[in-house]
Amino acid sequence: MPPTGSRDNCLSAVAKRSIKSVGLVVKSDRPRAIAIARELSVWLRSRRVAVAAQSDVARELKAKALALPELARRVDLIVVLGGDGTLLNIARMVGARETPILGVNLGALGFLTEVHSDEAQAALERVLAGDYEVDRRITLESTVNRDGKPRRAGVQRALNDVVINKRGLGRMLDLEVTADRKAFCAYRSDGLIVATPTGSTAYALSAGGPIVFPTLGVMVLAPICPHTLSDRPVVLPDSFELEVRILTKDHDAMLALDGQESTELGAEDTVRIRKGKSAVVLVRSAHPYFEIWRDKLRWG
Repeated sequence: MPPTGSRDNCLSAVAKRSIKSVGLVVKSDRPRAIAIARELSVWLRSRRVAVAAQSDVARELKAKALALPELARRVDLIVVLGGDGTLLNIARMVGARETPILGVNLGALGFLTEVHSDEAQAALERVLAGDYEVDRRITLESTVNRDGKPRRAGVQRALNDVVINKRGLGRMLDLEVTADRKAFCAYRSDGLIVATPTGSTAYALSAGGPIVFPTLGVMVLAPICPHTLSDRPVVLPDSFELEVRILTKDHDAMLALDGQESTELGAEDTVRIRKGKSAVVLVRSAHPYFEIWRDKLRWG
């Protein structure tokens, strides 16, 4: 058996899926994204592949208009033209179907949108021919419990990170963390980031966390501006379930998913975080991870 995180371990039966429909998710305020999407739409239709897109751009692309949650459920492949934020938004909607996602980078700093814009058509051609590989990136599921029962929001999903922090500046949060049903750590800090390997190059990196190879089965815990200097980021197995209890009564805290969805936390709330039941499937580009890191982080 290959070691965890090896290239062979990233391949899945998803790579053999016949692609008969493609959903285009476009950052609609970027003219370049619209232009590339229009070219890809024409090219796909010439190959008798059905094309769908989000409602605000579908008419311009001559594609079937679908709301994003429906698009994520119905197409065989999702092509994202934008940045990591655009990809994160659709990735949380995919769910158990694990529709593969091809991310096309438009020039901004992005670790998830690996394919350069001038490579988009060639990458799509490889996918339609079945000549591609995928990564199955772990997700995180969080549940906010009050009096031992889940709140109405239910289970929420993140690809990058789950963050507990304060809405305003000033007082710190007192957090008590249990890992694998065992007492782990008490933090006094501005908050706590729980990140996947995919999210290790996002907010957790700014908090001093390590860069983690994206296919490893781990999660990163990174306190935000901890009061105690010995409170450093740690890496734990993704099989652990975390429970975070906020001890500060008037904490005014929030729970944020991928920096995009947020929930207010009450004084008696407890946050439970665990590995998600389904992964996010990303189509690999021709660029090795180390090349992407060197490029994005401007390593020598």
